[in-house]
Amino acid sequence: MIMDVQLGSLLTAVALIVIGIFATAFLDNLIKKIIGLAFIGDGANLFLIAMGYKPGGIVYIYLPGMAADWFAQNAAYPLPFALVLTSIVIGASTMAVMLGIIIVLYKKKGSLSAAKVLGE
Repeated sequence: MIMDVQLGSLLTAVALIVIGIFATAFLDNLIKKIIGLAFIGDGANLFLIAMGYKPGGIVYIYLPGMAADWFAQNAAYPLPFALVLTSIVIGASTMAVMLGIIIVLYKKKGSLSAAKVLGE
């Protein structure tokens, strides 16, 4: 059952990344391309979380009275969670910048079509 949960998370991460690549590569609307980039980032984050999953793991907070060796064996891996938290913050700020650029492009060009904005 635990492997099923991790396998499900990995398959969902792969699906998000594939959908994001499709949207970024083949859709013409700039908003849809940005949503595709968000899907790629979310898929990568989910992949990191799935890889950091430890069956029966506890939260990585050491409390007084815990045996150090027991804590080291049972604590979840903290690095993937720290990377994902950092990725979420960076992703939100880059998303805001991309949307701001698209607003300016829409005001100047009057379209959200990538072909029209790039002049093709």
